[in-house]
Amino acid sequence: MDKPQAWLEASLICSAELAEAVAEVFSRFTPDGVVLNNITRFDQTAYEEVPTGEIRVAAYLPLDESVEEKKHQLDQAIWHMSQIAPLSPLSYAQIADQDWMSLWKQHYKPLEIGKKLIVLPAWVDQSLAGERLPIRISPDVAFGTGSHPSTQLCLIALEKYGCKGLNVLDVGCGSGILSIAAVRLGANQVLGVDTDQASIPSADRNAALNGMENRVTFEVGTHTNLLNRSDQLRQAPRVLANILAPVLIKMLNSGLADTVSPSGLLILGGILDTQVHDVLNAAANHGLTMVEGFHDGDWVVLVLRKH
Repeated sequence: MDKPQAWLEASLICSAELAEAVAEVFSRFTPDGVVLNNITRFDQTAYEEVPTGEIRVAAYLPLDESVEEKKHQLDQAIWHMSQIAPLSPLSYAQIADQDWMSLWKQHYKPLEIGKKLIVLPAWVDQSLAGERLPIRISPDVAFGTGSHPSTQLCLIALEKYGCKGLNVLDVGCGSGILSIAAVRLGANQVLGVDTDQASIPSADRNAALNGMENRVTFEVGTHTNLLNRSDQLRQAPRVLANILAPVLIKMLNSGLADTVSPSGLLILGGILDTQVHDVLNAAANHGLTMVEGFHDGDWVVLVLRKH
């Protein structure tokens, strides 16, 4: 009988704004994904748990001959990150003789979003979707599973404003969840791009899970690569970008608005409510006006129209 695998859990607590960046760093050192959980406190007035605005990010490293080197590399990466952003110290704990993947899967249940969509983990029977449009995802990090408020708001906005028969561009596609949703909602051609090479195979796998290999394309790149295209996917009437506000502002100032067809819509996610003003100012400088904002706690998704 094989000896049960033991794991080293690496974790830290950070602000919601930094969680995605920390998860990306963690994902470089773990083969099976990253877990993000909201930190809560008990509100004695409301008699319930309420979010503190902080996120616990955890990754699981196999306890094998490479673990010390990976631990050293992770320590170095987080130390460098802590020089520019406030982070709690890394904590380590040995998880002995457990199948952590089974525990991890318990966090991911079918998730109904909006009026039409449902996100299903890959291991869940598709019949659970009922009348809803299923998005099957094999999660690598929580920001790609639909569990993050910003992802949910983007899906709600896309459902409300629609994309039936339209081309869609997904800038910073990650797991491909928004691109897959666009196909489910009737999009014509969908192209997702991401600067992280590792995200493209993940997005391709998720497209295959949904039987969409021939309906959505994922490539390494960013909005500037789209602008250099000579085909009809240089622009689209629906453009999605669920990243982080500082990155969105830089992208707006370097041509993101040019990927949106005249009168088309740009859906921007990954924005905290304190950052909305700066994002809208950058958008206005490039011919974009706000149509609607969607809110969930501190997170905001903006729908902008190109003029």
